[in-house]
Amino acid sequence: MGKRTNTAVWSEKHQRWQINVQKDGKRRSFYSSTPGRAGQRGANAKADAWLDEGINPTGERVAALYEQFHDESVGTVGTAAIKQIETIGKVWIIPCIGRKKASDLCDGDIQKILDKAAAKGRSKKTIQDINGTINKFLKWCRRNKKTAYRPDDVHIPASARLKGKSVLQPDDLIKLLSSDKTEYKGKEIVDEYIHSYRLEVLTGIRPGELRGLRVEDIEGERVNIRRSINVHGETTKGKNENAVRSFVLSDLAREELEAQLREHPSESGFVFELPHQVTYRKHWQRYCSHNKIAPVTLYELRHTFVSVAKMLPVGEVKQLVGHSKSMDTFGVYGHALDGEDVQTAQKINGLFERIISPEKPAEK
Repeated sequence: MGKRTNTAVWSEKHQRWQINVQKDGKRRSFYSSTPGRAGQRGANAKADAWLDEGINPTGERVAALYEQFHDESVGTVGTAAIKQIETIGKVWIIPCIGRKKASDLCDGDIQKILDKAAAKGRSKKTIQDINGTINKFLKWCRRNKKTAYRPDDVHIPASARLKGKSVLQPDDLIKLLSSDKTEYKGKEIVDEYIHSYRLEVLTGIRPGELRGLRVEDIEGERVNIRRSINVHGETTKGKNENAVRSFVLSDLAREELEAQLREHPSESGFVFELPHQVTYRKHWQRYCSHNKIAPVTLYELRHTFVSVAKMLPVGEVKQLVGHSKSMDTFGVYGHALDGEDVQTAQKINGLFERIISPEKPAEK
């Protein structure tokens, strides 16, 4: 099979689109005199049709191929990725295009899936995940000579919106940092996970990173994030290449970490002996209910940290929370030189102190 790596180019002299492609040592040119993108796509389609000769001669359907794609993915990607392939396939791909031949797919088929997801109110992030999985599947199909189709004019619907992030409001943040009580079987007791809740909101650490934090990762006032444990119990290096990082604890965060190590000495080597995520979430929900805190998710404690820290330079916050340079940290959520991370920790501490004790004058 030939593989098109170029696209049609407009010739002012001949007033037409032209694309040159080669297959098995033979070179051919294809044209379209239709102006605009439609003409370019038309010329490309002609080239693809020629290159596609011999592609998927048995006319295999998308549903059967997607099952093969899923089976080959098992063992090569993590459990979370497999679950995503399964869910997106079952809910979106198979119902919409499962009966189509892979060799007959076009941009309209893919766009209909994305438009349907938007019409059902799915978030922009969810639709991006659907589109990403479709592209992985199509890449697998091309590699296995089931199709030569590449999405050319597919977009995320404008109606798709990023869902807003919830954060703890100042009064609730004060409650979290001042009350360690919860209720269990009608009795008020100390919440055994109080220091984990507080460390999440005081550092912006992800829940999976908190689970993966080991005693040897603590070096004085410095925390080294080296791993994350996901909801399936798998140990990874984190969400992205920026997840592995190091930062200095603020005074408030250091106090919580020291209290955790003092009150709950580690036997396994992990700083926090957290239960299954469902159980841990129920503990947090019970704590919020007992202290009359507006419900937010545990991950939104991280959003709260970013919201508080938004008065700092963006570069300092990206380093703390492990965001890439290109990510819009404050838009989505609300230090290399020696000494810079210490100064950042002091600034963070001052911001939280200002919320906890608003009567204190702001430091200059």
